[in-house]
Amino acid sequence: MRSDKRGGQFMTPDLMEEGAQRIEALAQKRQHGHTESGGRAAGFSRIATPGEVDITHGRILYLEDVSVSFDGFKAINSLSLDIAPGELRCVIGPNGAGKTTMMDIITGKTRPDQGRVYFGSTIDLLRYTEAEIAQMGIGRKFQKPTVFEQLTVFENLELALKTDKSVRASVFFALDSAQSDRLLDVLQTIHLREHLGRLAGNLSHGQKQWLEIGMLLMQDPKLLLLDEPVAGMTDEETERTAELFLSLKGKHSLMVVEHDMSFINTISDIVTVLCDGSVLAQGTLAQVQADERVIEVYLGR
Repeated sequence: MRSDKRGGQFMTPDLMEEGAQRIEALAQKRQHGHTESGGRAAGFSRIATPGEVDITHGRILYLEDVSVSFDGFKAINSLSLDIAPGELRCVIGPNGAGKTTMMDIITGKTRPDQGRVYFGSTIDLLRYTEAEIAQMGIGRKFQKPTVFEQLTVFENLELALKTDKSVRASVFFALDSAQSDRLLDVLQTIHLREHLGRLAGNLSHGQKQWLEIGMLLMQDPKLLLLDEPVAGMTDEETERTAELFLSLKGKHSLMVVEHDMSFINTISDIVTVLCDGSVLAQGTLAQVQADERVIEVYLGR
């Protein structure tokens, strides 16, 4: 999935193609007499088997003096930031602060004019493409959920497995016990085990968000970038999303961009405030909320 310059979201051509292959495979299964419960293939792989990420220095993500300009506007301005393994970092700031652009740089969508961006101590992310960065273990979720609505919850998660993506392999593929256990574990984690047979298109907004997070989790990412994950959710869905993120903390590193202060208060240890493309303040939520500069540019009085 990608985001255009105006903030809209859309599927990349490779994902659309893989989804089409998945649907074609289902049709061929029916022609060959396969049942829906016989195990379906994964034609979709967002993150391939990642290599080892060196975190011996205690940091999984490291940005130093990063800047990028668009048509003379400096979207990111000498930004330096780092995240520890297993950390859940919240990032806040006014619109236009550079939050999305920062994620674009980390995932290879945008190349900075200067600076360094490292995944662990040794992987220079600026040397790799978006697809290669995803394969290393960095998963990104945009604000608007993008799932295959004509497939079931189960099928969407199965589609995210790291397997042969060819149509033939999809037709004859069956889950092994380890894959089945993994899928059921993710279903439980994202609160959708009771909905595994429902079409994704019939889920609520919040449930679609959880499903897409589950599709990322099927790839065992080391770092998750999550853009406004609770926007549009009900209070109950927001509360359950907080529980989900806290359950992922420690197992994965998370960067969460969000405006909901109540949600951030529930999940955050460290909050980074961006303004004009650089770090304005950092600390606990209480500390940044008391910062006069943050009050002036973002929180108001």
